[in-house]
Amino acid sequence: MSQSVQTAQAAQETYSQVGGDLYAEVQTYYAWQMRRVDNLDIEGFADTFTEDGEVVHSGGERQRGRAEMVAGMRASLPRYRDISVRHWFGHPLIEVDAVDPDTLRVSYYTLVILTDREGQVSFQPTFTVEDVLVRRGGRLLTRSRVIHRDAPAQPAS
Repeated sequence: MSQSVQTAQAAQETYSQVGGDLYAEVQTYYAWQMRRVDNLDIEGFADTFTEDGEVVHSGGERQRGRAEMVAGMRASLPRYRDISVRHWFGHPLIEVDAVDPDTLRVSYYTLVILTDREGQVSFQPTFTVEDVLVRRGGRLLTRSRVIHRDAPAQPAS
C-alpha cells in the first residue's frame, strides 16, 4: 500500500468531524496568528504560542520558547525587507484530544506567497503542518508546530 493511501486511510480513521463553532474558532485563530507574522509583528506572533511552545522547521531547526522564536524571526527580518508575505492555510483536520478537550491536534496545508515592490509574485514550496493547540485562559495558543516540506507521493506498486 502506498504512503499516500496509508496517510489518507489514517486521516479517515483518526479524524472525526468537529462542530462548526470549533472549526470557525480554529480558522479565526490562524487568521489572526498569520496576520501577525505577515505584518512582521514578531512579538505578537510569538504571543500566540505557549511560553514553552516549540516550532520544528522542515529543515530540522527547532526553536523552543517565545524568546528563541523572536530571536530567530529577528535574524530573518532582512530577508523580508522588500517583499510582502502572505501565509494561506487550507484543509485543516481538527481532532479534539479524547482525554483533554482543551487540547486540539490540527493538521493543514500551507502556501506562502511573496510579492515584491514591483508586484511580482512568487510561491514558496508547499508544506504540511502539524500543530497542537491548547486552550489557556479561554483562548487558543500553539503549544507545538512541526512543519514538513511536501514531496511527491510514491506511486502505488
